[in-house]
Amino acid sequence: MTVRLLLADDQELVRTALGALLSLEDDFEVVASVGRGDEVVPAAKEHQPDVALIDIEMPGIDGLAAAAALSQQVPRCRSLILTTFGRPGYLRRAMESGVLGFVVKDSSAERLAWAIRRVAAGERVVDPELAAESLATGTSPLTDRERDVLVAARPGSTVAEIAAKLYLAEGTARNYLSTAIAKTGARNRAEAVRSADQRGWL
Repeated sequence: MTVRLLLADDQELVRTALGALLSLEDDFEVVASVGRGDEVVPAAKEHQPDVALIDIEMPGIDGLAAAAALSQQVPRCRSLILTTFGRPGYLRRAMESGVLGFVVKDSSAERLAWAIRRVAAGERVVDPELAAESLATGTSPLTDRERDVLVAARPGSTVAEIAAKLYLAEGTARNYLSTAIAKTGARNRAEAVRSADQRGWL
């Protein structure tokens, strides 16, 4: 059986190299390749892949949001996250998004091919070290709104800019920021964003 693949990564060189590598496998066929998260679902609807290999950091929407949309709109296509960012919080969010596989980019070609075949068969594949770290780290303490506020604060936005972006009153945005800073154990907004990012909570 041939496994039809969709590749989603914002770096064209990575997509091209990955496509060439996977095409060496007799049972793989790359049927689509996209560079934005918001292109994943349209490409899956058009090309009907069996497995989508999705990077996390992409323009449009991130890979985890793309995987969640894919599981809702094209459920026959299974998702495998292939990322540089092996963060425990990302793994937990990926599993909640309906992702079946989570592999870091420094895995061997053999390991990746094995993971794709397992995911195509409907099995779950997770990097064991990352799974153990995820269990040790625990779940994110941030509410959805606190997460939104920290994401909006990422580029160094002011409270007024964060409030405008999220359609909140400035006082409300400030309260969410204060709570998020406390929950991450940070001293300020920039440190809270950095800490939450490193744990994969954003």
